[in-house]
Amino acid sequence: MGDGVRDGLKLSSLDSPLFDGSGASKGELIDYLEAVGERMVRGLRGRPLSVVRVRPGQEPFMQKNLPKYTPEWVSRVTVWAGSSKREVSYALCDDVRTLLWFGNQRAVEYHVTLLLAENLVDYSGGPTHLVLDIDPAPDQPFQQVVAAAELIRQALAADGLAGAVKTSGSKGVHIFVPVEPGVSIDDAAAATRAIAARAERLDPALATTAFIREDRGGKVFLDSTRAGGATVAAAYSPRIRPGATVSFPVSWADLPDIHPRDFTIRTAAKQLGDRDPWAEFMPAPQALPADLIAEGHTIPVARVQAMHEGKRRARARRDS
Repeated sequence: MGDGVRDGLKLSSLDSPLFDGSGASKGELIDYLEAVGERMVRGLRGRPLSVVRVRPGQEPFMQKNLPKYTPEWVSRVTVWAGSSKREVSYALCDDVRTLLWFGNQRAVEYHVTLLLAENLVDYSGGPTHLVLDIDPAPDQPFQQVVAAAELIRQALAADGLAGAVKTSGSKGVHIFVPVEPGVSIDDAAAATRAIAARAERLDPALATTAFIREDRGGKVFLDSTRAGGATVAAAYSPRIRPGATVSFPVSWADLPDIHPRDFTIRTAAKQLGDRDPWAEFMPAPQALPADLIAEGHTIPVARVQAMHEGKRRARARRDS
């Protein structure tokens, strides 16, 4: 395959292995990104983009700030990063050409915020979706995730809400709940916590919202922390996982019969055909019930609670 030119871009080293265990080449990554192109860009457009790149002989690394050699035609937005106290120039992957440029930079994973760039710059607006991230316990089968996802679905339905589900591309699934404009970041985060808590109450023997891993007791984790400026792997994004899996949309009816390893950069485009199931399965934006938001505000933020609990346990160990 060697080098080549697509969409006016000069591509290089297309025959090189993508990453250890991928079973695929860099050229096959480019082929996949080109095939899913516009469908994938629909979920990236207008959102600050972080990518995970992998270079030969190096560990994968996340790139948020655009490198100096980025072409001028790549759209971008500058956001103040409070944690690092600096401005970060994020790409906006608004077209397939930008997607292919990133692929040529060996960007395998594509992670976006739940806020559009125009709202993230000054946090003036809320997220477009709530996201529940469901992870199985170590060494547990994917069916544990399927059962927990159904708990989330039931909890949503009880409030007249609905969500779309996709494999994460790793071991779990992501459930996206589109919301109407005007929901604040804090209220969206609270509603996400409340949905997870209500799902946990449906079957506490199966699912847990415990953020500290050692407290989960072999249960599937209902992660409600994807809120605010947090990112999530976009639909159709490849992942740096064995076999080069991708995050793939599935219907609720088909979820019990699939496995995340069914969808890879070698198979997913053919499975899609001309369809865009992520657009097909996504409900219309929904209003969040007031009682859901109110309950969520009574639930501590998981990361903050875990930090305080970690300090408490450390003190207890020192004092014992």
